Amino acid sequence: MPAMATQQLSARALTPADLAEVVAIDAYSEGRPRRQYVERRLAAALRDPKQHAQFAVGDDKGLAGYILARVLEGEFGRDLRSLRLEMVGVRHDARGHGVGKALFDALTSWARRHDVRELRTAASWRDATMLHWLDGMGFELATAAIVDCSVDGASILAQRDDAIDDSPGGDSGREIDFSAAPENDYERVERDRADVCSMRAADLADIVRIDRGITGRDRGAYMQAKLGEALDDGGLRVSLVARRDGVNVGYLMANVDRGDFGRTEPVAVIDTLGVDPAYARHGVGRALLSQLYANLGALHVERVETIVPMGDLQLLGFLFAAGFAPAQRLPFMYRLQ
Repeated sequence: MPAMATQQLSARALTPADLAEVVAIDAYSEGRPRRQYVERRLAAALRDPKQHAQFAVGDDKGLAGYILARVLEGEFGRDLRSLRLEMVGVRHDARGHGVGKALFDALTSWARRHDVRELRTAASWRDATMLHWLDGMGFELATAAIVDCSVDGASILAQRDDAIDDSPGGDSGREIDFSAAPENDYERVERDRADVCSMRAADLADIVRIDRGITGRDRGAYMQAKLGEALDDGGLRVSLVARRDGVNVGYLMANVDRGDFGRTEPVAVIDTLGVDPAYARHGVGRALLSQLYANLGALHVERVETIVPMGDLQLLGFLFAAGFAPAQRLPFMYRLQ
């Protein structure tokens, strides 16, 4: 395509009218169509444009490429406003002509205008094409670990209460507080420890209260946005709350989708999990996890995943003891100057 090589490329906002071409480009790259996932991502951007950045580049043949990202504000206790790169694709006959660079430049320009300090994404270590592109754009390995486990093989279910030290410890201020492992199979959620049920909009005040007790900060706006996503996003949500003594004392926000970061099989992703400090080491976290595993098993979702800062050795140790292991995907980060 010599003509394209000399063409001045410019990016524009991605629109619902681009859906069919995005799906076609993605299907060519992934080997299968993911129309529902793409539709959800475009719909989410229309509902809340301030939380999404989506761009396209066109040529005389139509859509040459696209890039989709969403804003992160507070995941895993981070203070920096970030963008999570969810999808990027270039039509096969338009590759090698700077389309990917034009898309990336549009995304980073948007990020700087909206006070975003870093971009984050992940890719399979086997995806040589994506790894090459990330390297060319200047991404580096992030100081975090993506870990996952098989739902029916999670060894957390067989550990004794004292097998894992689950105390928060230090000044990390993270909202994740996985409690000690349960003694029994996850299909027997211990109701004397906590009653676990699906998350509702009415749970917001308690979630904000619990998060404030853990982090020491009022992140009501962030938690409201996360709860809205949990309840409104078209993806399959499996978010939970735990109650003891008549009040909510813990929460787990997670989702099941088949599109993020190029995945084609359903994986549950734990976004955040918090336990009221007054109920630490009372089995609340274990009840949330055990119910999550039970729900995922019923949904025929075989794996669950989360991301952990590399310096959080306590949490990593717990997860490894619970059956998690390094995933076959790597986390990447790009810092904006």
